[in-house]
Amino acid sequence: MLRTLDKRIYLMLMTALTISGFIVICTLGQSIQRRKLASRISVTSPEPTVVCEVREYNGRIGLFKSGSSTPYRVIEYDVALMPDFDREQLRGGVVMETEEELRRFIEDIAT
Repeated sequence: MLRTLDKRIYLMLMTALTISGFIVICTLGQSIQRRKLASRISVTSPEPTVVCEVREYNGRIGLFKSGSSTPYRVIEYDVALMPDFDREQLRGGVVMETEEELRRFIEDIAT
């Protein structure tokens, strides 16, 4: 009878140790996975890329690629018809960071 009781205690302890070990290993695995994901997110978060710069060009609106002095596209809209604030911004250059932002800007001018 004592031997049966010792066997049960031994099996119960082994089961508890196995389950505890499984829980610890799973928790460590998830922790490592979260750290890897956080490092990937912080490393791969791209800085905003400049799609183009919008400036006044010969009285019109020019779209310039970064570092270029000649526009790759000219929007036939007379800058003199724009409000003073918008004209001043165009003289200094307006940086567009996304294609969507550029598209909205062009649509706003066209209307």
